[in-house]
Amino acid sequence: MSGGPDFFYRESQRLGYVARSAFKLIQIQKQHRLIAPGAAVLDLGCAPGAWLQVACQNLGPLEKGGVVVGVDVKKVKIPSAHCDSRVRTVCANIMTLMKKQARAMSPQERGFSVILSDMCPPVSGITTKDAAISCELGMRALSLAIGKIKLKESDYSDTIEKFLSSTEPDPDEDGVLRRGGNLVLKFLESEDLSGFGKFCKVKFKKVSLLRPKATRPSSREIYMICEGLR
Repeated sequence: MSGGPDFFYRESQRLGYVARSAFKLIQIQKQHRLIAPGAAVLDLGCAPGAWLQVACQNLGPLEKGGVVVGVDVKKVKIPSAHCDSRVRTVCANIMTLMKKQARAMSPQERGFSVILSDMCPPVSGITTKDAAISCELGMRALSLAIGKIKLKESDYSDTIEKFLSSTEPDPDEDGVLRRGGNLVLKFLESEDLSGFGKFCKVKFKKVSLLRPKATRPSSREIYMICEGLR
């Protein structure tokens, strides 16, 4: 894939994706193979639905089973292209969504094998404020995935403590990501990113950062890819 940002816009229209962001997940999936056939995928901040399309394409044939559940504060219409009966959406605010509610959306309430968070704050243009809200959203997605976050003294505890309140209130200790599962978190670049990375390295077998080619040049977004929940 080459060319500027407009290339991705044109490609998304040509291939029937509802947004250019489809290519971000296509690249993540190509490089990391997070979604296996028959996976149970939770897509947080799923509007307008491009990641639902890509996730569903990676579930394999219908007989493999699997689900893609999209959650967004906006009501999201499931795109007709690339989506089948395995895709559904729920209108809810992630910041108040309880782990119990999220688990109830998963097959046999056994949790999800992949959690994708493409949530982004409504950008105010105030860099530090936007980055902080992006960390709050990331923290919420992280605690939803791995369960109650306990603070231990370490070189990342300052970062984690700073955003811990975003995980409250939720009495449920257990996360909804299955053991061995994968998590993708979107952040806006800030000095807090390394603290999140260090924390995730304790919880997951492999953690890497990726700035997909389809990201607009002016954007500060970056994805943290966490593989293999311990």
